[in-house]
Amino acid sequence: MPVQVTATGTVEPIQTVAVVPQVDGILRRVRFGEGEAVVAGQVLFEIDPRSYQAALQQAEANLGRDVAQSENAVREAERYAALVENASVSREDYQSRRASADALLAAVRADSAALAMARLNLEYATIRAPIAGRTGGLLVRAGNVVRPAAGTPLVTINQLQPILVRFAVPAGQLPTLLRGGGRARRVLARPGRDSAAVLLGDLSFIDNHVDSATGTVLLKGRFPNRDETLWPGEFVDVTLVLAVDSGAIVIPAQAVVSGQQGTYVFVVMPDGRVKQHAVTVARTVDTLAVIAAGVMPGDLVVIDGQLRLTPDARVEIRGGPTVEGSLGGGVQP
Repeated sequence: MPVQVTATGTVEPIQTVAVVPQVDGILRRVRFGEGEAVVAGQVLFEIDPRSYQAALQQAEANLGRDVAQSENAVREAERYAALVENASVSREDYQSRRASADALLAAVRADSAALAMARLNLEYATIRAPIAGRTGGLLVRAGNVVRPAAGTPLVTINQLQPILVRFAVPAGQLPTLLRGGGRARRVLARPGRDSAAVLLGDLSFIDNHVDSATGTVLLKGRFPNRDETLWPGEFVDVTLVLAVDSGAIVIPAQAVVSGQQGTYVFVVMPDGRVKQHAVTVARTVDTLAVIAAGVMPGDLVVIDGQLRLTPDARVEIRGGPTVEGSLGGGVQP
């Protein structure tokens, strides 16, 4: 029998990205439909690139010009270095030529940086999806002017495969949670929709502190969500399997009766009479009660009609297993 805890969880995406422009311009084209699934690297928006293409060409021209001037200045400085040795020119003239060559080399490096920035701005004019996921509603349309300074995202992308479910469990479960070490723990999630099936995932996160206000620890389960059954923001019923008790004694939960002196069950003896046995219920899993003490494997217990029974009452079994194990019937006092 599984040792498990239940909780109410909230679905959240592993990643959420707000796509914002990196350059100014007129939004020329939207390359996807809102609400569609997109893949990483897919083109989402196109900003008018003409001004950035012109800036790139200008940066290339500036670099070419300064490279030519720099090469000429370096040759001139080398020539003056040879002349200064035989005193054909003064050392001041040589130093002037050397400084001019160094300044032009610095200009070439600046032009290279400007060219890289111009090329990057041109790339930014084409906006691609940074992650795979599902897009939300469009916040701008083609023809709008977009600016990075505005801070308004063009669209938001949520990664849905895989996806996370966050939930909290009592801090008293921490020793059992940590006892497993690196062993994977299973997490079951059932959406609130009637037709939704139970989904299987793994525990992926245990928070590093206990919430002092609630006395709980935050956990997260990771689910493949290949069919996108789980949706960000919805509530789900979560079951965390902490361990599995391979030697548990179980009876139907409806067999357990609560009285003034505690919980008990009626056990049918071989002579057809019933005896009241006090039992200790360790926990309940679905429709089964795990019994810590009070009954033994093979005991026949009454699951219906207990209110009409008294100790040592004789019963007749119909429609179910008899005391000897043959098929009989329901309990009749």
